[in-house]
Amino acid sequence: MKKFDAIIIGTGQAGPSLAASCASEGLETAVIEKDKFGGTCVNTGCTPTKAMVASARAAYMAKRGNEFGVEINGEISVNLKKVKSRKNKLVRNSTEGIESWLRGAENLSVIEGHARFTDNHTVQVGKKILTADKIFINTGAHPYVPSALREVDYMTNAEIMELEEVPDHLIIVGGSYIGLEFGQMFRRFGSEVTIIEQGQEIIGREEPSTSTTVQEILEEEGVKFRLNSTCISAAQTGKEITVNVDCASGPPQIKGTHLLAATGRRPNSNNLGLEHTDIQTDERGYIKTNDVLQTSLDGVWALGDVNGKGAFTHTAYNDFEIVAANLFDNDSRKASGRILNYALYTDPSLSHIGMYEREARESDRNILIGYREMSRIARAKERGETKGFIKILVDAETKRILGATIVGIDGDEIIHSLLDIMYADVPYTTISRAVHIHPTISELIPTILQNLKPLK
Repeated sequence: MKKFDAIIIGTGQAGPSLAASCASEGLETAVIEKDKFGGTCVNTGCTPTKAMVASARAAYMAKRGNEFGVEINGEISVNLKKVKSRKNKLVRNSTEGIESWLRGAENLSVIEGHARFTDNHTVQVGKKILTADKIFINTGAHPYVPSALREVDYMTNAEIMELEEVPDHLIIVGGSYIGLEFGQMFRRFGSEVTIIEQGQEIIGREEPSTSTTVQEILEEEGVKFRLNSTCISAAQTGKEITVNVDCASGPPQIKGTHLLAATGRRPNSNNLGLEHTDIQTDERGYIKTNDVLQTSLDGVWALGDVNGKGAFTHTAYNDFEIVAANLFDNDSRKASGRILNYALYTDPSLSHIGMYEREARESDRNILIGYREMSRIARAKERGETKGFIKILVDAETKRILGATIVGIDGDEIIHSLLDIMYADVPYTTISRAVHIHPTISELIPTILQNLKPLK
């Protein structure tokens, strides 16, 4: 048995920084990784998908060249092998950088293999037995595939990025983040794409008007949707995959060449040996944590996707910041102190912060709303990117911004000007009276806030 001061299980967004922090504080630290350094974001999430989204946008803009007076002679085609090669290079640089950083740190031992608890503070990795007073679980999540799809050659978000030929007809089950990003991407690569969704709208957490806007944007590019698909199953004959759907309209079967299961994710907690500990999980398998990310067992923390408090790269990294602040900086940061914020990287992107409109309507607040279509913004028109809108919610009494949604070009960057005002806890007039640069899309933020109306 090897005694450490701290053990970190997993090298996702929270793990490496926390391991380095523990080591720099003089703690003899072990970091354990069973697969690829960097976790989901670097290997099968943000880095590779956004690299491929960029390639898809390049193809899309090349096809739109004539709109801007740019004449391209010859056929525009996508070489998926080159797209993959570019993506792999970016991923490799990140994973190798993380591994090199960890292996070069003082007081830090890198151990490869699958970690399982044998008791509350003991972990086994292969034949190695490790123990520590402080243990941090950062094991992430994995794709969930319903049993109805497992009898065919399905792909998850990981496998689809290994394709080297553009599919003839890509069927996607799941109309949320993963499904929509890959759907638009492969449509721009040249595939026929059909997205099947059980709900009445895509991205069910959003307002119906937001979901409709995103769907219309993708439909304009040729992506097909089948909603209200309440009974989904799949069968395969040779290379042809048939997905059975139970919809109010349209044919009962969809035939394609490839199937992507974009049906959600589950926490990597079921194979950690938690049954040998006092660590509690909820009914979905997420490890229960308090506001400073401590589990039900003293001396054990859970960070990132495995705790169910965010499921985003930025929230996972913030989990590290919260734990490190409380442990080493005498700074009582809490998970409840962060404001909901995320982006869906369709093109244009969907970005959201804070309260939803439905939550505002259900509250007893006096709500004001500011709204502007992208088609009314000069910079958007100049760039030929007029799809979408900006919507901002404000509390009339406190004058605080409560939430915002942007569907539009550069919305994932623009929305931070509103998010920072929310974190500063200052009135919306702080930004409504600001002078922004012209011509930009951000310059309309003050204008929108100067024309608030009651939310009806």
